[in-house]
Amino acid sequence: MKFKECDTVKIMKDCDEGIKKGEIGVVIMVFEKPNEAYEVEVLDEEGYVKTQCTLLPEELELV
Repeated sequence: MKFKECDTVKIMKDCDEGIKKGEIGVVIMVFEKPNEAYEVEVLDEEGYVKTQCTLLPEELELV
């Protein structure tokens, strides 16, 4: 497992949920089955949840 809950991560690709490559998010949930994946929450400039999406380990980088 590369990341854990509460890790700050940089998103390495554009996502359908409106997230752009380079945005910063926080891992809020870790999935191990059926594949390793992470639920990541991204906040807007005012601190409100902009969106959240599920990403694979290769789509994230630890900040």
